[in-house]
Amino acid sequence: MTDDEPSEDGRHETPLERLDRHWGELLQELRVVQTGVQLLTGFLLTLPFQQKFATLGDTERAIYLAAVSCSIVATGFLEAPVAVHRAVFRRHRRKETVQFAHRLAMVGIVFLALAIVGVTTLIFDVLAGGAGGAVAGAIAAGLLVVLWLVIPLGVRTRELS
Repeated sequence: MTDDEPSEDGRHETPLERLDRHWGELLQELRVVQTGVQLLTGFLLTLPFQQKFATLGDTERAIYLAAVSCSIVATGFLEAPVAVHRAVFRRHRRKETVQFAHRLAMVGIVFLALAIVGVTTLIFDVLAGGAGGAVAGAIAAGLLVVLWLVIPLGVRTRELS
């Protein structure tokens, strides 16, 4: 269903009301994920100042840099809808704002997943060795692919009865 089609769920709303509802739902979702990505980024930014960080090898440092980079990118993309909204506030651009914010959020979620996999890999690599890190990272990646991609797409494509 597009924003211009009538609602099949019994809602009697205009296209503008639907866009307002979609914007509100997106903001609620972003509030949840923004908190998580901000905490993760903050945690990662403090690691270099810990004593144990100096003992990391080149591989662990590379994993750390990849994870912190992904976390920073995720933070940027997940916060960007606010900046977009501010830029078009009171300019009657709700449809474009909702569509663009949705795309930004999707990219942010991908980078958040990559950051989580990187952090998982790094922690297990440091505590259990390279093989443990690789296995834990693969399990985290698989879990996030199932929970954040496979299941949502399955729900989306499943026939409503």
